[in-house]
Amino acid sequence: MAKTVIAVQNIWKQYRLGVVGTGTLSNDLKRWMHRVSGREDPFLKVGEVNDRTKKSESDLVWALQDISFDVEEGDVVGIIGKNGAGKSTILKILSRVTIQTKGEIKVRGRIASLLEVGTGFHPDLTGRENVFLNGAILGMKNAEIRSKFDEIVAFSGVERYIDTPVKRYSSGMYVRLAFAVAAHLETEILIIDEVLAVGDAEFQKKCLGKLKDVSGHGKTVLFVSHNMTAMKSLCTKGILLKHGIATNSGSIDEVIDYYTTEAGKERSIEYTFTEEHDKEAQILKISILDSNGIATGEVDLTKSFSVSIEYVIHQPMAGLVAGFSISQAKESENLIVSNEAELNPERLKLRTPGYYKNKIRIPEKLLNVGSYRLKVGITAHKNVYDAVDDVFFDVYDSIGIVQVLGYDRKFSILSAQFPWELEMKIGNSY
Repeated sequence: MAKTVIAVQNIWKQYRLGVVGTGTLSNDLKRWMHRVSGREDPFLKVGEVNDRTKKSESDLVWALQDISFDVEEGDVVGIIGKNGAGKSTILKILSRVTIQTKGEIKVRGRIASLLEVGTGFHPDLTGRENVFLNGAILGMKNAEIRSKFDEIVAFSGVERYIDTPVKRYSSGMYVRLAFAVAAHLETEILIIDEVLAVGDAEFQKKCLGKLKDVSGHGKTVLFVSHNMTAMKSLCTKGILLKHGIATNSGSIDEVIDYYTTEAGKERSIEYTFTEEHDKEAQILKISILDSNGIATGEVDLTKSFSVSIEYVIHQPMAGLVAGFSISQAKESENLIVSNEAELNPERLKLRTPGYYKNKIRIPEKLLNVGSYRLKVGITAHKNVYDAVDDVFFDVYDSIGIVQVLGYDRKFSILSAQFPWELEMKIGNSY
């Protein structure tokens, strides 16, 4: 019988927007006394659901609400949901980075966490020193770290820079070494947030292979990612979060199918977001426009359509660009990727604070009939300032061109047509 290594029971997590604490020292002390004595927080209020698309009427937000699940030894569990659903919050609670407001968590075994690039690394220390520091933080003995050191460095691919301070590493080198440490140290539970997106495609494939290997040796893995292809190849079970609530759990295939189906049903014509002035840059509105410039969730295969992206920059920034990708609704492999600096490198220069809008035209007969997923992000020097991953739309065929062109076109993803030059064969040989 499999052993339960993580038991999450009725977890709630509340955040106060803008202000930390109750506002007075006496009330903070009263809250602390109630907490250490096991009594309920006297200042706990019923806050709002954590929905980033709506303007807040309260300074309290529930990031998680009544979450319960068990993870058995050797399970590889994928946690799925939109931005702001509470995925990272549950991982931070499990990693003891923050504590829950209510509820109980029981963990058997040591946990290694990789929650963001360079977690636990000191920028002024070398790669070698950070490997030993990070291992010590994770509870490893010096002899254990030494025995794995060469393997860690070889896997990371940063041998040449191992004695260089990590503040001089690129973000890709940072995540390579951080992942290598977390994956090779002898802990029973490995927790990984959406950090593999920083590495290149080759390293991501290498990481997924390593995760499959460690899970095959009985290590338990909790994995957060927007990459559904990686989720399907790696995970056995899934948990779906929506506005801090667990709405579905089961096999990873069932959870992904439910997630994409429900997201498709909730399809909006326009996606708008409340401006938050503490963010350096933020997406404010995303629209898919038909050939007449009207916002829609369905576009005609035989006509062009546009993607409209509006965003705000709150301080002068250089190198910042908005970009997007389009994939099939239930897959993560990108069919189209583009950003605003591709044909206009001037956009990479210093930008002044203000509101910006881009409209990108997608030509007709490019995407075939089906459901698609649009992802939009604002980035600068590999730093992601804001991202929206779940804009869904459909492509339909208004005149039956798919059937006219032949049955085989139904089975392709792209509907683009190509010119064929007919060369007549003369005689019986060339």
